[in-house]
Amino acid sequence: MIEFLARGGPVMIPIGLASVVGLAVFIERLWFLRPSRVLPRETRVELIELARQGRWSDAVTQCRKSDSPLTRILEIAFLAQGQSREKVKTLMEESGRREAAELERYSGVVGVVAAVSPLLGLLGTVLGMILTFEVIQDQGLGVVSSLAGGISQALITTFAGLSVGIPALIGHRFLLARVDEMVLGLEDVSLEVLELVRGEEG
Repeated sequence: MIEFLARGGPVMIPIGLASVVGLAVFIERLWFLRPSRVLPRETRVELIELARQGRWSDAVTQCRKSDSPLTRILEIAFLAQGQSREKVKTLMEESGRREAAELERYSGVVGVVAAVSPLLGLLGTVLGMILTFEVIQDQGLGVVSSLAGGISQALITTFAGLSVGIPALIGHRFLLARVDEMVLGLEDVSLEVLELVRGEEG
């Protein structure tokens, strides 16, 4: 297999590096975006119950014990309890935007790999065809074996570029969908807590 890929020429090096980087970032993002880290269920239930009971100081303490995007957003609401609903909402939205940006962080790298890998494969294809035409110019069309090297290189790089690009594109879309899911979950819990804060005000 290594010998087969090596026949693709120098363009195989950046394609290989892109595949390694894309896979590493995808795995890291999967670990970072796991629901138990972003939206810990037990913590969520406990914080909502504390909010319903109006135990704001206990809720803040619990938030500081569990470091997650959810607890960082809700801590803002608990600390701002007693202020106007619009003020609390604005503070939570600002915190939510920061957390959403953190959730999306590095996901674009996988998208870049998805876009660049087929282009690198195309570059290798062009290079292989150039080599093929150089052989034709020097030796003519009589010796087919002389043409095989350039054509093989062209096809191998195309294959490699698509083999990296297609999974990377799927992985990028999957990460974006996971981020959207997590953000929606954070919004749902935040709105529920915001209503409880407002209820305490009234």
